[in-house]
Amino acid sequence: MRVALLQMTSSDDPAENLATLRAMLAEARAAGAVFALSPEVCNCVSMDRDHQHAVLRPEAEDPVLAGLRETAQALDLWVLAGSLALKAAPPETRFVNRSVLIGPDGGIAARYDKMHMFDVQVSETETYRESTGYAPGSQAVLARTPLGAIGMTVCYDVRFAYLYRALAQAGAEVLTVPSAFSPGTGPAHWQPLLQARAIETGCYVLAPAQTGEHRASTGRPRRTWGHSMVISPWGEVLLDAGTAPGVFCVDLDLGQVREARRKVPALSHDRAFTGPAA
Repeated sequence: MRVALLQMTSSDDPAENLATLRAMLAEARAAGAVFALSPEVCNCVSMDRDHQHAVLRPEAEDPVLAGLRETAQALDLWVLAGSLALKAAPPETRFVNRSVLIGPDGGIAARYDKMHMFDVQVSETETYRESTGYAPGSQAVLARTPLGAIGMTVCYDVRFAYLYRALAQAGAEVLTVPSAFSPGTGPAHWQPLLQARAIETGCYVLAPAQTGEHRASTGRPRRTWGHSMVISPWGEVLLDAGTAPGVFCVDLDLGQVREARRKVPALSHDRAFTGPAA
């Protein structure tokens, strides 16, 4: 199975981002990919809540999702819209950060709302309060597809190992981690976290990422770490895309999932325990 990771520098203009996505998906299909994955918030990267309210739409009205569905069908391609920033259903006034898996028929095969909110102060100049603008999801999602069983997650989720263990124990063979990772934490944490999730579960980890400085028509621009990665079920780095935007293809062999789990069957070695005391 050939997969393509789309490494992007999305702007805060959804129409511009859709045009970029369409071109990258066509390139991925021409390279033989059957599954292409975009990074987090591929429809709009913005730090300005007023701008987001002006340009974002509910899922049923989102032009980027509609365009991706049309393109997936035209190319006969599985597509993961790594995540889309969307308006939530009332009465929720915050947005949702939603990963959407699209089949080659253009239909929505699965959707997952990011559960863990990035509320951190990385430094005196780099602070994020994702929960003020986004409502967290509460449902883990495993998509069973002809490509394999896909466990869907988004970015900051990668720090919560229990989610990945639950997905793997439910049958996941591939874990998706579309991201817009912080340059403050990326150098130290991005690769080891992805490798840990692969090693712990015996899954492939596919992590398409935003990269560089994102053009903003309003508000302050955002920077992201890049380095889209594919990690094998044994923890090997099969792809590090560096920091340039582009389409990066890797061939997967799901037999490697079975082999890694045969060697180290840790998913079946859970033990009940008590404590520790608070």
